[in-house]
Amino acid sequence: MNPSATSAELRPLAIGELIDRAATFWRAHLKTLFVLCLGFDLVNYIAVKVFTFAMTRVVGVLPGLQGAQAGADPAETLTQSGIAMGMMGVLYVFLIWNFWVATTAAARYVVPSYLGDPVRPMDGLRRAFSRLGTLTATYLLSLGWSLGVTVLLCLPGSILMGLAVVAVVTGKGSGGNTALSVALIIIGAILLGLGGLAAVLWYFLRFMLLPPVLAMEDVGAWTAFKRSGALLSGRVEPGFMGRGTVRAMVLSTVVGGILVAVSLVSGLPAWIVRLTYGGNLLDPASQAAIPQALLVPAELLQVVGQSFFTPLSFVVSAFFYVDMRVRREGLDLERRIAPTEPTTQSH
Repeated sequence: MNPSATSAELRPLAIGELIDRAATFWRAHLKTLFVLCLGFDLVNYIAVKVFTFAMTRVVGVLPGLQGAQAGADPAETLTQSGIAMGMMGVLYVFLIWNFWVATTAAARYVVPSYLGDPVRPMDGLRRAFSRLGTLTATYLLSLGWSLGVTVLLCLPGSILMGLAVVAVVTGKGSGGNTALSVALIIIGAILLGLGGLAAVLWYFLRFMLLPPVLAMEDVGAWTAFKRSGALLSGRVEPGFMGRGTVRAMVLSTVVGGILVAVSLVSGLPAWIVRLTYGGNLLDPASQAAIPQALLVPAELLQVVGQSFFTPLSFVVSAFFYVDMRVRREGLDLERRIAPTEPTTQSH
């Protein structure tokens, strides 16, 4: 890498400085980042639409929160629910994979731009697509690793709910055991929900730097998997806020709050259409009957709105990657002492 004017500005950043610089960069490159992100968001939207229609065709309209309809076959409902859960799992895996590809493409553009190196948006797309094999392999590794963590975090709630079942079976209808089983079910459900939420948060924190590593470093899947964890692990400065995972959590919370707020605002037209033409939001049959000619434009408006702000998370991730390399590997010093490429003068 060659030294640049930006290299002299590289230094360890406080969290507030990092967010401020990321936001400034995002505003300065808003059009480019929007175009870069819009295609991936449209792919996500198409995937969700295909999933919705497939659910209607294959599974049918499942009951809403009101419960199953009277006279419904429990076995058929259970089978439909299982198919629906499987299809939702496939959709979730695809959406996260596409998010990784988008983050990798953005990081390949953001990091060199931040460092003052010449780069074009197309370079990010080329890099992401050229690394699809390695990215997918690393993604599968992350899913396997997160599965173990999810099982561990959900174990307490699962154990309590299992004890509730035992209490029901052995209680023979006694009032004391019934109350105990209900209490265990409630506590177990709460712990299970918290464990699942913690597993999701852990996943995004643990692999926050993986896309920038894949974008900027020519390493294989296993090396990228380990390196992204090594950059985050341990401390980079004294105090509680000096832990890499804590810094990642604060950054993710701030950016996540912004994106949720934007999603709610940009999604208002779609919600208005759903309330006006679908009536009860808890009734899937009513929602499925909404005219797509009205719903699709409202949903596309939400996609466009999100595409303006989603790149902020990509920029924060890329800046955080640079900051961790500055703190752990002296990237700022490396670029300052790097020899300048000789230039030939024309006569």
